[in-house]
Amino acid sequence: MKKIKTYLLLGFLTLLAQAVLAQEVKRYDLYVRDTLVHYGGKAKRAVAVNGMIPMPTLTFTQGDTAEIHVHNELNESTSLHWHGLFLPNPEDGVPFLTQMPIAPKSTYVYRFPIIQHGTHWYHSHSGMQEQIGMYGAMILKKREQDPGIRKGIDDIPEIPIVLSEWTNLNPHNVHRMLHNANDWFAIKKNATQSYGEAIKAGHFKTKLTNEWKRMLAMDVSDVYYDRFLINGDSEQMLSQFKAGDKVRLRVINAGASSYFWLTYAGGKIKVVATDGNDVEPVEVDRLLVGVSETYDVVVEIPEDGFAYEFMATPEDRTSNTSIYLGSGIKQLVSPLPTLKYFEGMKMMNDMMKMNGDLDDMGMKMSMQKMDMNTVMYPEMENQGGMAGMDHSQHQSHDKGHVQGKPKDNQHGQHEMKDKSTMDHSQHQQGHDQGIKTLNYGMLRATSPSSFPDGTPVRELKFELTGNMNRYVWSMDNKVLSEVDKIPIKMGEVLRIILYNNSMMRHPMHLHGHDFRVINGQGEYAPMKNVLDIMPMETDTIEFASNVHGDWFFHCHILYHMMAGMNRVFSTEDQPANPKLPNKSWGYRQLQKESNMPHFMIQNDFATNGNDGELMLHNARWSLTSEWRLGYHNSHGYEVETHLGRYLDRMQWFMPFVGFDWRYRDMKKHGPETNIFGQTNSKNERALFSVGFAYMLPMLVRFQAELYHDGNVRLQLMREDIPVTKRLRAGFMVNSDKEYMGELRYILTRHMGVRTHYDSDMGLGVGLSLNY
Repeated sequence: MKKIKTYLLLGFLTLLAQAVLAQEVKRYDLYVRDTLVHYGGKAKRAVAVNGMIPMPTLTFTQGDTAEIHVHNELNESTSLHWHGLFLPNPEDGVPFLTQMPIAPKSTYVYRFPIIQHGTHWYHSHSGMQEQIGMYGAMILKKREQDPGIRKGIDDIPEIPIVLSEWTNLNPHNVHRMLHNANDWFAIKKNATQSYGEAIKAGHFKTKLTNEWKRMLAMDVSDVYYDRFLINGDSEQMLSQFKAGDKVRLRVINAGASSYFWLTYAGGKIKVVATDGNDVEPVEVDRLLVGVSETYDVVVEIPEDGFAYEFMATPEDRTSNTSIYLGSGIKQLVSPLPTLKYFEGMKMMNDMMKMNGDLDDMGMKMSMQKMDMNTVMYPEMENQGGMAGMDHSQHQSHDKGHVQGKPKDNQHGQHEMKDKSTMDHSQHQQGHDQGIKTLNYGMLRATSPSSFPDGTPVRELKFELTGNMNRYVWSMDNKVLSEVDKIPIKMGEVLRIILYNNSMMRHPMHLHGHDFRVINGQGEYAPMKNVLDIMPMETDTIEFASNVHGDWFFHCHILYHMMAGMNRVFSTEDQPANPKLPNKSWGYRQLQKESNMPHFMIQNDFATNGNDGELMLHNARWSLTSEWRLGYHNSHGYEVETHLGRYLDRMQWFMPFVGFDWRYRDMKKHGPETNIFGQTNSKNERALFSVGFAYMLPMLVRFQAELYHDGNVRLQLMREDIPVTKRLRAGFMVNSDKEYMGELRYILTRHMGVRTHYDSDMGLGVGLSLNY
């Protein structure tokens, strides 16, 4: 009873504070509808809000009360999460965790006080809707009388900059392809690292070492995108700004999986805030914005009457998107050169141990101060250090003078512009020296962020883990479906130590709270709600548990989150949530969403028969069925089905049970024996089995199987050996004296031409289809 009275008192005080502080109740009506877009040259389904992509910019002043009416006109459920906002847990917008999904053809109301300021954003937390249009800016203004208003920063013109990407593929299909290790995206990005390409680049040994350590090719970003967008378009002219103007750009990375480099043709970029929190201004030449991060930057338009390019380039450098500040002749940023993937592969080989762990030196790296990817950046040659180091004293180009060349447009055609609107005289190819790149160590809060003395501190450690071969992303080698919520107490400080033991960056986001980033700035450690942690880094964050509820903590790369890299912090003795009547049931639904099964099928129609494979798998389980069908009785048919579970951390070891059903007319040949001398007739065979599969070096799959008649079969197999950009090889040999060799040329995402020789079925040529 005492606890109930306490909650009632807290609720009354909260309402009283809202009534006192609120300037006004500001209402927005958001209509969520299906639409068609042509971003990638084809009409594709997207989700628009009020007919807009990005969604409308929502603007509030600190002290307002937000009242947002969401009218779901879709034929599926939806939700909206208010990224980076401090609010009551039931308003946080995570289906099955803080609310029930917003049902189709229904209206849902979010209402919460605005108790902070800064650049934030909002997006759907339902399925993959964020990828197809449901993201938008949310700008929280300081009060006019706020003593923290900064001259030359808070009182200058400002523009929201929403960065995003578009794929013509259904994002659920993107996720399925990633889980099936399909390399079509690498082909589209010209980022394959085949043996032929390795030999040409002088990196044959590098490629061999890479596969000896059971690694796939070097990857920078997972997905190929058809177009990159800035405020919903490829480029935007902001001609309202004049020479000498200072402009505050509120940059939001609303991409589902893309990091963006920011560069400016007019000189330095002054970083003044991150994730809605002010920082002491720091000038850099460029910065990399992690997925879901926000940065406020101030740029100045030089006094020469030109239009200066502010460019966003995805980390894989496949394209770019820009705004132009000012009017007149366009002054271009030098496009970032193509990545040197084999240099990155060599670095990765040096970092990776044979057991799949990263080198122990990762314990000494933090705060992006040593960007290991620097070896892949051609523009960083002869820099004498990592990308994060300060080389500003060696800056070679004058303000307003840019080296570069015209870039290609979003459709792959060379962009031809009228000479009257573009100045090429200053765009000679050259090599920039002393590039100063932002890292977290440079960020310093404008006021102390430390906690009061005596505040209880609890330390938690998490290892970020993953498996690129099977595209499973986890924390401490467990996906969300394998763990319970993490109980925390109100009033305590949580110190979270994160070690990234994977080869991918992970932008880790905490709902409902900001955290201190322990970066060497002492009591002025910056406050953020997203931490981009690089491979091999160990970073520490701290946050105060000051709001009741269940708070999501997850990687904000959409496909990593949906693959299981999540946790939930849950305050003890929290009050009931009226928007989620059955929390236990809801959590089970959330866990299912992070471990959905994925389907794959391939079939080869060849001159000597038909063979194929079907697979259904999730984070741990794998159900596969393979078949071979000959056109003659002497070839016969065979179906092998296996159900297995991966047990080890790297998912190299999988015990399984199976069933083998085959027939072949052996009248002319008689019974056969395997290499152990066991009779192994293929006539009317129907056998159960147990066994295991293990991934050997060079990505060769070893399989041992014991059948219920006592026979044993050992097998070695490797598929998809990358010979050239589109040519793949494979082989199989086993103790039943069967063998196979193949070559396959990839034509499209779903089609290839294949030739193979099979010891049972002979030589065949045909068409290979896959989904």
